[in-house]
Amino acid sequence: MALGDLEREVMTQLWDAGEPLTVRQVHERLSRQRDLAYTTVMTVLDRLAKKGVVTQQKADRAYKYAPSQSREEMTASVMLDALSSSVDQDAALAYFVGQLSPDALAAAIEASQKQK
Repeated sequence: MALGDLEREVMTQLWDAGEPLTVRQVHERLSRQRDLAYTTVMTVLDRLAKKGVVTQQKADRAYKYAPSQSREEMTASVMLDALSSSVDQDAALAYFVGQLSPDALAAAIEASQKQK
């Protein structure tokens, strides 16, 4: 599932926080870099919740939001979605791997071996 620019910024704040955040907390963090209305952040978080990208937890009178997947899980999901839409998955994957730096490729191999 592809995310828009603001959705990615919101997700980055949630991933970096390491704990569920309220709309106000996300708004305050994003407002350090850009001018955003509180209601815009609230709308983005509501849309992300409807997409299943974040979970919404009632906390007193407000909701707290947390990512439903880690950054790595979401990235892999987006990559798998793109790969599955390719007519020639092997060629697409080979091209992707060919674009990786030797260090990134070695790190990917190491990470996949740890998962086994």
